[in-house]
Amino acid sequence: MVRGGLRSARQLVMALVVLALLAGIALGIWSLRPTPSYSSEDLTAGSPFDVTFRVENKSPWFALANLKISCVLAHVRASGIPPTLIGANDVRFQAGNGSGLEPGQSATFTCPFRTLIGHPINDDPAVAQRSEIYFRGEYDVPLLGSLRMSDNSVPFFLNTRVLPPRWTSKP
Repeated sequence: MVRGGLRSARQLVMALVVLALLAGIALGIWSLRPTPSYSSEDLTAGSPFDVTFRVENKSPWFALANLKISCVLAHVRASGIPPTLIGANDVRFQAGNGSGLEPGQSATFTCPFRTLIGHPINDDPAVAQRSEIYFRGEYDVPLLGSLRMSDNSVPFFLNTRVLPPRWTSKP
């Protein structure tokens, strides 16, 4: 009876080791997936909502195929404007890549936030300082082109402590 119990315990331990190994491999593959990285150009003139943003593929192995970028105005404090998702304008990929980013490549885009906010308050510079935005990227899964992934960036706020001011991620 003891031998049967030890055999069952050994089989249980082996099954747990195999499951842990499979989970580790899956986690490793998941960590290799490409994710877009976002940054802001400097704000030199005009509205902070008219800034050009940059998206970059930081993955050294996989492309961001069929990338679609959306801009999200998460909130504007003390304004009552609800969170709103709006498609990015003027997306400019590098030559030869119509809708995706190869490893290490970047593209630029703008967000039409001024039209979303409306004319009476979009000229107030304090509106941008009370705003929080983020970006949503949707792209095809590498090696399995029929599946789509979505990735939300970290929140960005208008940082006026750096010169020239720019949208930066929250610390």
